[in-house]
Amino acid sequence: MWRLRLPRISYLVGRLSQIKLSEAEVKHGRWCHSQVAPPPSNLQQTKCDPPDSTVPIPRNYIGENVSRKDKTKYLYTTLLELNDSKEAVYGALDAWVAWEQNFPISSLKTILNSLEKEQQWHRVVQVIKWMLSKGQGMTMGTYGQLIRALDMDHRVEEAHKFWEMKIGTDLHSVPWQLCHLMISVYYRNNMLEDLVKLFKGLEAFDRKPRDKSIIQKVANAYEMLGFVKEKDRVLEKYSYLFTEEGPTKRHRRNSFEAKKLEKGHQEQSRKASSEEK
Repeated sequence: MWRLRLPRISYLVGRLSQIKLSEAEVKHGRWCHSQVAPPPSNLQQTKCDPPDSTVPIPRNYIGENVSRKDKTKYLYTTLLELNDSKEAVYGALDAWVAWEQNFPISSLKTILNSLEKEQQWHRVVQVIKWMLSKGQGMTMGTYGQLIRALDMDHRVEEAHKFWEMKIGTDLHSVPWQLCHLMISVYYRNNMLEDLVKLFKGLEAFDRKPRDKSIIQKVANAYEMLGFVKEKDRVLEKYSYLFTEEGPTKRHRRNSFEAKKLEKGHQEQSRKASSEEK
């Protein structure tokens, strides 16, 4: 059970009390529960049979009777309505998980995907950082989602530092999907020296690129940095990727995150242009 201050619990209970709950029956004992609605002006005591002393009183009864879907929807709506404050977001997340016996990682992933669709990149960063602070979601998938959100939120230097600290220390085992994502981030933000350094590190472990778009970005970076010979070397070494009729299923899967990021940037640019008009 997550510990939090009493005001946060009171706030959450007040919000959850707006959801009507049907009468509940407990095995081996019958308890009377009135429908939860906005509190009346005059409090009335509900008559009910005393519970069997052998039956344990359920904890967090209101939270347990709200469906998972309603809980997830409630948190998503709350996150959208909150002001841009780390304390407010972290407080809402702490209050929300206080009702859970196990950390609700699947529900949070659903919320993160919904926030991404709404291009709420700053909120995505806040939620993921809160998860990591709780020791949860420490996977390459979550790391990639954070890097993508930081880039879309125009915080590429922070994305670079996170890569260096959490991922780039062991290029031998980092999935190509994530490497392609970071190469695309470097390329789009004109961080060409970091791009070349990352690719050289991958080559040092004899990692074989699986998508020609990676090689094209690396070759372009070498050319813009003035290393024409290195450009020719890379194009010749990985020429087999350009002679294939098309990317294989594995190639398409590994380049999905990078293409998704590029598409997000394009949509964001179009949205900004329409707002200016």
